[in-house]
Amino acid sequence: MVQSKHPTGIAPFLFACFLLLTFFPAALASAGDLDQEFQKCVADSSAKCSLNPTLPLILRIFAWSCEDNCRYKCMHQITDQAVSLNKEIAQYYGKWPFHRLWGIQEPASVLFSILNGYMHYRYLPKLHRQIQDFYYMKKFYIIYAYIGINSWIWSSVYHSRDFPTTEELDYFSAGLSILYNLFCTVLRVFQVRNTKYTTIWALICLLAFSAHVSYLHFFKFDYEYNIVANIGVGLLNNLIWVGWSLTHWHRRPDDYWKPLVVVALIIITASLEVFDFPPWWRIFDAHSLWHASTIYIIAFWYEFILEDARIESFRESKGKKIDK
Repeated sequence: MVQSKHPTGIAPFLFACFLLLTFFPAALASAGDLDQEFQKCVADSSAKCSLNPTLPLILRIFAWSCEDNCRYKCMHQITDQAVSLNKEIAQYYGKWPFHRLWGIQEPASVLFSILNGYMHYRYLPKLHRQIQDFYYMKKFYIIYAYIGINSWIWSSVYHSRDFPTTEELDYFSAGLSILYNLFCTVLRVFQVRNTKYTTIWALICLLAFSAHVSYLHFFKFDYEYNIVANIGVGLLNNLIWVGWSLTHWHRRPDDYWKPLVVVALIIITASLEVFDFPPWWRIFDAHSLWHASTIYIIAFWYEFILEDARIESFRESKGKKIDK
């Protein structure tokens, strides 16, 4: 999860981080699946699986078992009762009750994840066409697009079916995307063009990511640590761009403000992850709406990258002509 910071919005950002870290562990302990009525419903339904365990093909494609299907039906059965009695809707296994679609657990999050990935895919040919080949950041931006596509593919898979493996792939891909964003930011903002320094910085990031993934996979899948790590990397990334904007307002009056807008939008949309709520119509929850909001942010950022590359390439080519 990317978190960010605006110089005039540090208080709301820190407050959001505090709430996220305070209440996130509580979200993992769900009252719904611990409810005796739910457990009895699942036990009674699962007892029939030995008699007729076969499920429709579409559910089997998405790896639903008879027991999984029992839990799904009981979850919605009890949720229907809660809604009819105007009671509070509970979470089950750390998630809100969603209506599945064709075997997909969270169709809204899957749809918005696909659209996020499509934005990276859409701008990939623009990076190839519109950025000059001699510009040192071109190859890194192209890799950035591929990493973005990969990240949202695994987000789509994870929200389609929540398994430990798909969860890890989603989290690790998101972490890679966040860290690689910082990698590119350092190269661009500090104009790191020396191959030696670029390689050293790449090795530092690679070692950090390897250590992060190894700890989560081999030792402990620590949700809170993962959030803190992503917040830290995202915060550093955005602080650097905020600094760039504040020092370039007189040099780049037409677009110096764009990174500040991105940072501000991330702060606003990240609040959806903090102030969670039951899904509307059991389809759109805060997390899916957060995914929806990032679609525009990705497009806005790519437009800035392309414009920035055009300006920097022009200055670089002009400087070379002067040198000659």
